[in-house]
Amino acid sequence: MKRSMRFLIFSILVLGMDLCSAQYKQKDWEERDTWMNVPELLKLTGVTTGSVVADIGSHEGYLTIHLSKQVNKAGKVYAVDVRKDRLEQLDKHLEERKITNVKTILGDYDNPKLPKQSLNVVIVMDTYHEIDDYMKVLDHIKTSLKPDGRIMILEKFKSHVRNKSREEQTDEHTISLRFVKSELEKAGFSISKEIKDFGNWKNESNKKMWILVGVVR
Repeated sequence: MKRSMRFLIFSILVLGMDLCSAQYKQKDWEERDTWMNVPELLKLTGVTTGSVVADIGSHEGYLTIHLSKQVNKAGKVYAVDVRKDRLEQLDKHLEERKITNVKTILGDYDNPKLPKQSLNVVIVMDTYHEIDDYMKVLDHIKTSLKPDGRIMILEKFKSHVRNKSREEQTDEHTISLRFVKSELEKAGFSISKEIKDFGNWKNESNKKMWILVGVVR
C-alpha cells in the first residue's frame, strides 16, 4: 500500500512538471504563437540580421528558433539552459531544420557561460524568477554584452501574489516588474523600455506578461 501511494505521488509530480513545461514542447509551439506575439517581441529586442544574441532558459528552443531566423546566417544565437536533456532535444530540432547559426550551452545556475563582450542582446524569458543568485547572473550577462548591448526580461506575473514578498512570489514561479527593475538598475543597466502589459500568458487573465529592456550603462 505504501509503495503504491509513493508511486501515485511520484506520478502526480511528474505529470505536474510536464504540464508546467508544456508550453515549451515542440508540439505546442504553433499554439504558443497565437498568444506570444513574437513579431512584436523581436521588434522590442532590436534583433536584426547579423545580430549576436542569447536565449537564457531556452528549453527545447521555441524562442531560439525564432531568433535564428531573425538574425539569419550572418548572425548567431547562443541557447542556454541548465538541463542537458532540454539542450539535447533542441540540438535535434536544429538538425531536423538544418539550422547552423545556433550554439547550445549547458550553463550553471549562477553562470550562463556566455562569451565576453560579444553579444548585442540577451533575452531571459520566463526564467528570471527561477534564478537564485540573480545579481551574479546579471553581472555575467553584463560582461557578455557589447558596450551598447541590451538585456530583455519577460515574465508572467500571477495576480494572486501581487502584494507578496519577492521570495513568496518566486516560490509561486512568478515575479513582479518592480523587483526586477530595481535589480537591473543595481546591476548597472538603464531601463530603456518598460511594458507592464504584453498580453496574457497562455490567454490566462490572471497571468499578465511584462517586459523590461535594459541597456549597459
